[in-house]
Amino acid sequence: MPEAATSRTAWTSAATAVSLVGLFAYHRGLLDGPMIAAGLAAICVGGFLATRGRDAIAAAPSLRQTDRHAVAEALLANIPDPVILIDRRAVVIEANPAARALLPALRLRHPLSFALRAPDVLDAVEAVLRTGAPAKTTYAVRVPTERAFEVQIGALPMPEGGQPNVVLFLRDLTAARRLEAMRVDFVANASHELRTPLASLLGFIETLQGPARADAPARERFLGIMHSQAQRMTRLIDDLLSLSRIELREHVAPTQVVDLGTIARQMVDAQGALAAARGVAVVLEAGEGAYPVLGEPDELLRVVENLIENAVKYGGRSVVVGLARTRDALLGSRIVLSVRDDGPGIAPEHLPRLTERFYRIDVASSRQKGGTGLGLAIVKHSLNRHRGRLAFESEVGAGTVVRVTLPEHRPRAAAEPTAEADQP
Repeated sequence: MPEAATSRTAWTSAATAVSLVGLFAYHRGLLDGPMIAAGLAAICVGGFLATRGRDAIAAAPSLRQTDRHAVAEALLANIPDPVILIDRRAVVIEANPAARALLPALRLRHPLSFALRAPDVLDAVEAVLRTGAPAKTTYAVRVPTERAFEVQIGALPMPEGGQPNVVLFLRDLTAARRLEAMRVDFVANASHELRTPLASLLGFIETLQGPARADAPARERFLGIMHSQAQRMTRLIDDLLSLSRIELREHVAPTQVVDLGTIARQMVDAQGALAAARGVAVVLEAGEGAYPVLGEPDELLRVVENLIENAVKYGGRSVVVGLARTRDALLGSRIVLSVRDDGPGIAPEHLPRLTERFYRIDVASSRQKGGTGLGLAIVKHSLNRHRGRLAFESEVGAGTVVRVTLPEHRPRAAAEPTAEADQP
């Protein structure tokens, strides 16, 4: 009802009510000056109160609308998955913190295509805008780590009855897909690698139960071989489980500050017994001070342990573990851990495949020395999680150098003056 009509209705209703009371008083002979004045005052008060009530009622929906908007913003901000709201022109209206973290280029009042360069998603948005029917597609991110999302796109009707907006809800499928891939790989790899030691154990058991039942020297020899095969299976299962756990969390960046220098010193000391037994000298070359990185201590321990152990087992007579700092023009300050040996080196054709699961340059030698073929795969996936890099440099007959590069952790207050000093 229009505001003017509502006001007239309020005053008319008040006047009508007072008029009826006045007529009743007239017929009773009670109408006098004070009564007339009281009637006029009643008309004024009634009309005024009716108008104020109308204004309060009109203001109530506005207040409720404001409250609903605040609740909607709070709800959107606390949804853990990315949510993006766009209008009919595919311009971003709103996005929650999860969406901004996934798409750093996302800006309000800018087209969605500026931040989300995915033809399948943009085509699905166009289809929803055209037909109004909900759509579902996928979106993959490969930098800095590989992630997969299911994108649910639907029309969002507007309360005012205008053209509907479109909401995009991105559900993270990374963990589920990694879990499925991990299960398939685990079954395939475990069945392949465990077949040989299991067959060996079964053969020796049958021999001990049959022809070698009363042969004490043969029994002792066979039991020793069975023990080494059982240890090989234990190492293999431990490495498979470690690799599976790392892959499952590979997309989650660590947040704990760790001193890589402390870890390197600890692992050099821990490998001392193995190195001494093989006649290998292991030394650490590192400057004073800490080498802080953001990392998971157990995973970084495993990385350094695998690299030093490989150098001791397959290198020469000397292993040097080094720590240094470097600065990259694009990536900033970096910490480099190097493991150098003077062994026989690695042929160029093997270098690209060293981090593949179960890849061995010399299968017989690797198994004889207790290798599972998973050590460098564990190193690679751990460094992926830590946003690090792994590089090999080797020449046949001249040894091998393995370099691990990790971002140096620098508090923001300390990093800013350095950044300014580096500018020309």
